[in-house]
Amino acid sequence: MMPGPSIRAGMTRNGLPHTLRAMAEPLIPLREEEMDFSAIRAQGAGGQNVNKVSSAVHLRYSIPESSLPEAVKARLLALSDQRITEGGVVVIKAQTSRSQEQNKADARQRLQDLVDSVAVAPKRRKATRPTLGSQRRRLDGKTTRGTVKKLRGKVSGSD
Repeated sequence: MMPGPSIRAGMTRNGLPHTLRAMAEPLIPLREEEMDFSAIRAQGAGGQNVNKVSSAVHLRYSIPESSLPEAVKARLLALSDQRITEGGVVVIKAQTSRSQEQNKADARQRLQDLVDSVAVAPKRRKATRPTLGSQRRRLDGKTTRGTVKKLRGKVSGSD
């Protein structure tokens, strides 16, 4: 039996590149003109190519100034994600590919995934009460445990 493929940088758990991860229709499409791309030099190993080519991409997306619905904006700003600044700007750095276009597509897809994760409102929790039978079983179990612990007491020598 062969082990599964290892997870490399820029790959999802199923071995697909981030750009191929979700070809499904986005829940809330993002407008390209609201995204601000800037090319930077990638970090890490790569030799001469990494040192002279700006193939990594920073994507900045301002949540307060975006055309997203107000409820989605509020849920995005409430996330405790290190990619969201205090001013409400999402900063995504993509550097997995040697191609700037692929890095742009990867950054776009990661932003879309972030927005889609909060696009659907979470279900409200409906309070429920434990059933009478489950309450009785719990109390019976507590009584049994108490009895067992009581029997662990010191043995009296008064025979």
